[in-house]
Amino acid sequence: MTIRVLLADDDALLRAGVAVVLGTADGIDITAEAADGLRAVELCRSLEPDVALMDVRMPGIDGIEATRRITGAGLATRVLVLTTFHQDEYVWGALRAGASGFLLKRSPPERLIDAVRTVAVGDALLDPAVTRDLIRQFTRQGASGPDPAAQPPFRRLLARLTPRESQVLRLIAEGYSNQEIAGLLVIAESTAKTHAKHVLAKIGARDRAQAVVIAYQGGLMNPGT
Repeated sequence: MTIRVLLADDDALLRAGVAVVLGTADGIDITAEAADGLRAVELCRSLEPDVALMDVRMPGIDGIEATRRITGAGLATRVLVLTTFHQDEYVWGALRAGASGFLLKRSPPERLIDAVRTVAVGDALLDPAVTRDLIRQFTRQGASGPDPAAQPPFRRLLARLTPRESQVLRLIAEGYSNQEIAGLLVIAESTAKTHAKHVLAKIGARDRAQAVVIAYQGGLMNPGT
């Protein structure tokens, strides 16, 4: 199966570099490129690539709004946001907009390739250690936390979870992988995967990224602590 990728970044040099890296990987095809958010949305609507590598800061509409329009249109395209440690304030917005994960621009080539493959098969929140660092940083810096108007419905979703499932969701929201969750809870990795699958089904989350948003918006996690 070939993974079709859209590159969206206003930096032509960066797009060229990413295209070269992904071009060396088996089963990955650069379907199209966009230099601004509006063009990225148009291409996703017409071509429906499997993965859109989305920069945050672009002319026209930014990567967050482009992500919101892509996911809001019900497209099958999964968005992987490219970010830097200096753009932590955008991570929360990207997740709320429906991004399936985010990756540091300075990540090594093999991680970029793995990231695209991971998002393409429906997984999210790549590199648990980086995820934890980013989440901790942007919450400490006062990024927008739970929306009071959105809390009641999210809390009703969280109320469906058993105590063990709530525990698993907390760990997912902290960026732990299934293997790490299994080790922390002293359970088999297959059991951790089953718990995670049940959690996503019960709260209606498309993937782990959306589950993190629900955990924070529903008050299970407390941004800023």
